[in-house]
Amino acid sequence: MSTRTTETTVTFGRSFVLTAIDGVQPAGTYRLVTEEEQIPGLSFAAYQRRSTMLHLPANPAPGQARYVVQVDPAELATALAADAIRVPRLQ
Repeated sequence: MSTRTTETTVTFGRSFVLTAIDGVQPAGTYRLVTEEEQIPGLSFAAYQRRSTMLHLPANPAPGQARYVVQVDPAELATALAADAIRVPRLQ
C-alpha cells in the first residue's frame, strides 16, 4: 500500500492548549507532519489520514529536547481557528 507524508507549518499568535500535550504551549510556528495511506481498489488515487504529528517546541534552542506528539487534526483546526479570531491581522 502506498503512503505519503506531507510536512507543513502552523503558526499560533497566542499560547494554546491541546489535549495530547501537557501544559500550555507558547505562540510560534510549529512543524506539522501528516501521514496518509492510499485507499486501495479505487479507480483514482485517494488517501486516508493515518496520523498528524506536531513537533515541539516551536523554535528549539540548540541542545534542547524535541518532541513529536500525535494530535487530533480536528482539535488542532479548532485551536487555530480560535487563535485567528483572537489575533488581529495587520492590513
